[in-house]
Amino acid sequence: MRKTTKNLILVFVIGCAVFVLGNVLWGDRFQYESTQDFIIEFTFYQLYAFVLGYSNMYFFDYLNGRKWKEGETPIRIIIGIFGSVILTLLGLFVLRLLTDVFLNGQTVENFLANESWKAYSFGLWITLTIVVSFHVFYFYNKYQQKKVKESQLVAKTETAKFESLKNQLDPHFLFNSLNVLTSLIDENPRQAEKFTTKLSKVYRYVLEQKDKDLIPVEEELKFAKSYMDLLKMRFEDGITFKIPDTVSDPDLKIVPLSLQLLLENAVKHNTIKSTKPLSIEIFEKDGSLIIKNNVNPKASIEKGTKVGLRNINQRYSLVSKAKVEITNNNKEFKVKLPLLTQKIKKMKTDYINDNSKYLRAKKRVEDLKGFYGSIVAYCIVIPFLIYINLSTSPGFHWFWFPMGGWGLGIVIQAFQIFGYGASWEQRKIREIMNKENL
Repeated sequence: MRKTTKNLILVFVIGCAVFVLGNVLWGDRFQYESTQDFIIEFTFYQLYAFVLGYSNMYFFDYLNGRKWKEGETPIRIIIGIFGSVILTLLGLFVLRLLTDVFLNGQTVENFLANESWKAYSFGLWITLTIVVSFHVFYFYNKYQQKKVKESQLVAKTETAKFESLKNQLDPHFLFNSLNVLTSLIDENPRQAEKFTTKLSKVYRYVLEQKDKDLIPVEEELKFAKSYMDLLKMRFEDGITFKIPDTVSDPDLKIVPLSLQLLLENAVKHNTIKSTKPLSIEIFEKDGSLIIKNNVNPKASIEKGTKVGLRNINQRYSLVSKAKVEITNNNKEFKVKLPLLTQKIKKMKTDYINDNSKYLRAKKRVEDLKGFYGSIVAYCIVIPFLIYINLSTSPGFHWFWFPMGGWGLGIVIQAFQIFGYGASWEQRKIREIMNKENL
């Protein structure tokens, strides 16, 4: 439905509501001498609703079209309400002037002489009630939309960041393995052949696991043994390792390929000789998987790609609040990887879809909480206002204005949450998504 058509319908509904309210409070309760009198008065109410409604709508759109800085929302609301008061008073003045001068035959002087505040109070209070209610719901919805967009942006950013970190592993592992293979070709061609066979199996694991955010620790330990077998083929007695077959709980998980990066890091930064071997040990302790090795620093270390420890730290920070602990006393280098219990999942489109479903469900719950909160507040505040009104000025029942305006807002809110509009929007979304999938 086009915006113009929706605005016309909204203005017509408001005109009808004001017509009923005006007749109940100030009119003859729909006691007309003829149908023509009824049509004439109804038409005038619609004319007033159209002029005042559209002038305020255009003013509201104008304010929204301006660029407001962060924190200027209160100023925007004050300007909006104050501007609506001015527009309403001007609109009422022009409409009353045209009616009295051109339809009733009065002179401008007589019109101005007989004008009083009473002629403007009803229209002004009605307009202000509607404008204030509209501002409340508009900025509330805008706040909710901002929260949803921020959550979606965070989710997409975290997903992209995680994908970037995982994509580092594939070329990084392959590059370093090819370096080892190149060295073996010169040193021991037969071992190079065996290394190539084992490398293909290990690399298959890398390709299978790198798209997961967490994997069982036992799987990673098996992979670590296979990877150490590759290193053992090259360094022989220069390297020793101790890796357990199982852990205390088979459901425990860690970030995939973290052990490979740590083992590679140990080989890269230490001298490996049969007379002074590199000793690596992996074991479980106090909810962590500990990887430690003795320190035999190389005299000169070639510049690295800075993937290893930083990559592990960043990936852990994206899936858990648990911290990776690293200690180095120049004799022993130790890393503690937190053991987690989260289920295996893909960090691709499934993650984004699950996150979107969660955000939609969360927004739905927040909308329901806001709706029920409005009803509770309405039931508490309105009786209090009625009591104040009847106690202070029983001759003028001004409580109808907040009761009617607020009630109309709650009806609109209920329509958005439970009514036809919500189901129609969902159906259209599904239709468009289905067409795009064809």
